[in-house]
Amino acid sequence: MYKRVLLKLSGESLGGPEGKGIDEKYLKHYASQAAAAAKAGMQIAIVNGGGNIFRGLKGEGLGFDRVNGDKMGMLATVINALGLAMAIRSEGVKAEVFTATPMEPLARYYVREAAVEFMEKGGVAIIAGGTGNPFFTTDSGAALRAREIGADALLKSTRVDGVYTADPEKDPTATKYDDLSFAEAISKRLKIMDQTAFTLCEEGHVPIIVFNMEEPGTLTRLLAGEKIGTLVHE
Repeated sequence: MYKRVLLKLSGESLGGPEGKGIDEKYLKHYASQAAAAAKAGMQIAIVNGGGNIFRGLKGEGLGFDRVNGDKMGMLATVINALGLAMAIRSEGVKAEVFTATPMEPLARYYVREAAVEFMEKGGVAIIAGGTGNPFFTTDSGAALRAREIGADALLKSTRVDGVYTADPEKDPTATKYDDLSFAEAISKRLKIMDQTAFTLCEEGHVPIIVFNMEEPGTLTRLLAGEKIGTLVHE
């Protein structure tokens, strides 16, 4: 169903149940799914967050200014990306970290053509560092990179199996949406991604699929066309 996708992983997902640090079990879990999809012939790019290590907004509460706090958050995403790359390589698939700002020799500076070429050759491109600018979330960074690389869809992994009318972890009466339009998601103020990310995807005709990746094989099944999660589209 999809040939090239961008997978958005939160930093907290890599931190396991506590959402802090890097949980080796969860790191391997996500890496193995990305590797399996690449082995099946899918072109995979990943944008990950850094909230398990540091979040820019948190810095403001500690007395940091937002700009430097966001810079620290960007560096946190690079740490996670380096861990993901090593875990994916251990599954027998090539993986490379690209960063929004130059960080050689730790990682390659992100150039669209280089990342796409790497994916076309069967490797997983992990694009870290957000947009390289403060005040933008990694969701916005994911939407930006999805459009740049010509992704068929942006896949957002969450702790629940789609988008609900309310937080299902707090409200037992919440019901799941099978699909939504961008206009509906925005008007209902559903907290899927921030407005900048929504706008980028809507204008670029990039659908968003919100799903839970914790069950083994979910990513491969989704990419093979199985209806999983919630589809947000035009």
